[in-house]
Amino acid sequence: MIAGALRSLCKEVPRIVPAMNPQVVFVLGGPGAGKGTQCAKIVENYSYTHLSAGDLLREERSRTGSEFGQLIDSYIKEGKIVPVEITINLLKKAMEETMKKDENKCRFLIDGFPRNEDNLQGWMKVMDNKADVKFVLFFDCSNEVCVSRCLERGKSSGRTDDNKESLEKRIQTYLQSTRPIIEQYEKQGKVRTINASRTVNEVFTDVKSVFDREG
Repeated sequence: MIAGALRSLCKEVPRIVPAMNPQVVFVLGGPGAGKGTQCAKIVENYSYTHLSAGDLLREERSRTGSEFGQLIDSYIKEGKIVPVEITINLLKKAMEETMKKDENKCRFLIDGFPRNEDNLQGWMKVMDNKADVKFVLFFDCSNEVCVSRCLERGKSSGRTDDNKESLEKRIQTYLQSTRPIIEQYEKQGKVRTINASRTVNEVFTDVKSVFDREG
């Protein structure tokens, strides 16, 4: 059933040949590290489009008639990583739709992806010649601060995974699965690390330095 649904999702995405490959910055960090907040500020100050893998999955989960809704819901509640085929096709579709509307919008912040080796291999298989990864923006934040922020956010976010039980699972998933991906990119000299335990404005000062230098 999943394989058939994936084929139908792929068919929904029209093939577009842009003037140039999209330029991608992967934005990684633990839950509550401030990725979404900082991405919003980057979009305000630089010509990037923000795509949150988590938001796209949550939108797909709530979309009427989605073949993946129940599957995505169970993975998110358990703090597990959604199958790569679903996430990549949602990201690819969002990038192509953005560039179709405006061919000059070819720079993307991809927030919360790749989250594990399977994500990375899937990206390389599907997007290797279709998108250029400029660098990884890594928001380094202590587990204690991440948990505290998420529990505070959970009071008003309405997110089913902003609770202590889900957070413990998400932190473990991050440490076991995502940190090794960051380390792989570090070996390639492609990671820009930001101390994310500070205030929003202090963090953004460092983020600005990265983007002023990298473009």
